[in-house]
Amino acid sequence: MRVIKISFLLALCLMFSSKSLIAQNSAKAKRTSKKATTSATPCMDVLHLFTDANVPAMAPEEKFAPLISSTEATPSNLPGNGLAQHPMLYVGENCNRMSLVKDGKVIWTYNTGKGPEYDDIWMLSNGNILFTRMQYIALISPDKKVLWRYDCNNSKGADHTEVHACQPIGLDKVMFVVNGLPPKLFVVNIKTGKVEVEHVLPSNQPATVGDIHPQVRRARYTAQGTYLIALLNQGKTVEYDKDFKEIWSYKSTKPWAAIRLKNGNTLITDETENRTFEVNKKGETVWNFDCKKDFPAEYQFTSAPQSCTRLANGNTIFASRGQGGKGPQLIEVTNDKKVVWVLHDWETVGDATAVQILDDPGIPEIPGQSEH
Repeated sequence: MRVIKISFLLALCLMFSSKSLIAQNSAKAKRTSKKATTSATPCMDVLHLFTDANVPAMAPEEKFAPLISSTEATPSNLPGNGLAQHPMLYVGENCNRMSLVKDGKVIWTYNTGKGPEYDDIWMLSNGNILFTRMQYIALISPDKKVLWRYDCNNSKGADHTEVHACQPIGLDKVMFVVNGLPPKLFVVNIKTGKVEVEHVLPSNQPATVGDIHPQVRRARYTAQGTYLIALLNQGKTVEYDKDFKEIWSYKSTKPWAAIRLKNGNTLITDETENRTFEVNKKGETVWNFDCKKDFPAEYQFTSAPQSCTRLANGNTIFASRGQGGKGPQLIEVTNDKKVVWVLHDWETVGDATAVQILDDPGIPEIPGQSEH
């Protein structure tokens, strides 16, 4: 009888253990499923961090930056939904206020006062923001704490340096290019402070102090583990392997930005040529958009685009710094060059040098997933 009772108790224990295990696995599966669903657009999942009660209107380090004074009202009947077209992180080199836009409203700003320009910006999947402001590069949290910063030499002489290009590589590393004599590419582990890569880049010969500012505006670490760099004042875009051996290049007048697309092609924006073009590995142009010829007259930029973003649906968004608060700031076109969105709103945001569309799929800190 004792043996039967023990066996019965063991059976009950196994039954409850099995049910508990099934329940745990079911809960785990639901969590995994939920994570997979929300991780498609991770930046959207962290936008609440920017409006939490602990986020100050102005952090102690901030210095108020006014919007650009403009006499132009927002035109009516423009294509698209105005500021509500996309949730986005938005900066311009002539307005030292970055803006976070959601549902057609600016929900968060970060002001850096008078001084040098914004050029590159990234929101990571945890909500932290990495940006360049010519004389420094910084990583800040949604509640406006400075988590990491690298300062350049502002001597204005032979030792003068500037930074215009940056990119997160995972959550712990940052790739950036320092313009100087000579220019250098760095990869720094911001957790340990270790410089993991430091390499001299080519510059005009003989290099001069005047050569520093226009050396590089955009550099990208690709999904293939290579470095893609738009050498602005050398008139070419160059790709280097991990050992900095040149493996691909393309000449244009003054390439401001270059992106390696998921299809393997390279999207280059040349400010002087006023066009953006997609070229394949053979150097053949497979798509070309001439901003002077391909935009209808009523949507013309007053200043040539410097950078652009390629969306997952194949559309391309051009960013313009405008001209004294005149003309459109952003224009989105389809692959067949149809204009689907024009942002012309100087009352709410400044000029546009760089924009990250936050509901586009991908994890930004994984190279190649954000095509901006």
